[in-house]
Amino acid sequence: MRRTLSAVVTGLVVVTGAAACSSSSGSSHSSSSATVAPPKEVNPAGDIPDNQVYVAWSPSGGGYTMKVPEGWARQQMNGATVFSDKFNSVRIDRSPADKAPTVQSVRSVDLSAVRRSAKNVTVRKVSAVKRSGGTAVLATYRADSAPDQVTGKSVRQDVERYAFWQNGTQVVLTLSGAVGADNVDPWRIVTDSFRWA
Repeated sequence: MRRTLSAVVTGLVVVTGAAACSSSSGSSHSSSSATVAPPKEVNPAGDIPDNQVYVAWSPSGGGYTMKVPEGWARQQMNGATVFSDKFNSVRIDRSPADKAPTVQSVRSVDLSAVRRSAKNVTVRKVSAVKRSGGTAVLATYRADSAPDQVTGKSVRQDVERYAFWQNGTQVVLTLSGAVGADNVDPWRIVTDSFRWA
């Protein structure tokens, strides 16, 4: 009887040990396969994907050309052309202007108009910048987006406003996206693509 009981206990120990080894090697195997899988690109809300394609665009009246993100919705708003997708937009305004914009004129005149038309504006910086198509005055600020038509909620946005000028014509490119989105490279592609025609 003692031999039988001893054999049963020994058998249980062997079976339990084998199961533990099997479980241990199985978990080791699954964890090693998880580390081998390539990480997926996760874009926070408002991030423009790295594989975004850009297409050439110019207004019907000509005067300039630029690249805009392919597939974004286009609409006319108060004389401006706006390309938009989710939390992002590129707004293009063309108007006559006797003089080229300066840091001072953008700060005192243009941003005053922005404050009247947008909500909760916080100006960050105004400076002259060089782009491939020429010099522009860049104003960066934060503002609340227009309320969503479905939810009624606004999103806090980072905004870059570039004012280009040539021969009595001013073109303002206003690029906006959700605060925290990493759109530095996409906005650089758009603004560097601007050319007077």
